[in-house]
Amino acid sequence: MRIDILTVLPEMFDSPLGCSILQRAQNKGLVEFHIHNLRDYTTNKHRKVDDYPFGGEAGMVMQVEPIDRCISSLKEQREYDEVIFTSPDGERFDQPMANRMSLMNNIIILCGHYKGVDYRVREHLITKEISIGDYVLTGGELPAIIISDALVRLIPGAIGDEQSALYDSFQDSLLSAPDYTRPAEYKGWRVPDILLSGHEAKIAEWRHEQALERTRRLRPDLLVD
Repeated sequence: MRIDILTVLPEMFDSPLGCSILQRAQNKGLVEFHIHNLRDYTTNKHRKVDDYPFGGEAGMVMQVEPIDRCISSLKEQREYDEVIFTSPDGERFDQPMANRMSLMNNIIILCGHYKGVDYRVREHLITKEISIGDYVLTGGELPAIIISDALVRLIPGAIGDEQSALYDSFQDSLLSAPDYTRPAEYKGWRVPDILLSGHEAKIAEWRHEQALERTRRLRPDLLVD
């Protein structure tokens, strides 16, 4: 998988992409990250990528020209499955979407900034808009990192135990069951006996019951359908 990220703050990606699963996946050749500074695609001497909005509202808007230049340059070199814009009014990002997108080969993620982007970008250049929640952030860099992490960990070989991703929360529209590790007892707090029984079928049944109970209690909205 190749992920091209368009941003005005490329330095924000140095640390997240250089550690943990994202770094290991790159070292294994499973994913390539390419960070593009949109200021490199401007034509003015101050490398400005924003301007005042027509109509007199407060705030600044990212211009269409540098974004179009960058996306057009990338699309001349390869085909992309999606050109994504991170936006609070986009489609809500969830695990099923991450599962589908993890099968893609090439994607572009445009990180918004300031008040937003010239709407012509969204009308003519973007194929998918994604929101990570009903709140507003300073820019789209953090959502881009979150989306990238959610996709990459699903690529076979990215995590040590590939089966573990199948039991994550939301994979089956349920929250995950509680997890425990050694010691079996600490300060009188005991691990449930069923997990120490070695009976795989009963343990699986217990995990499913716990997942259902936790989902009903904490996230009943997931059980609506």
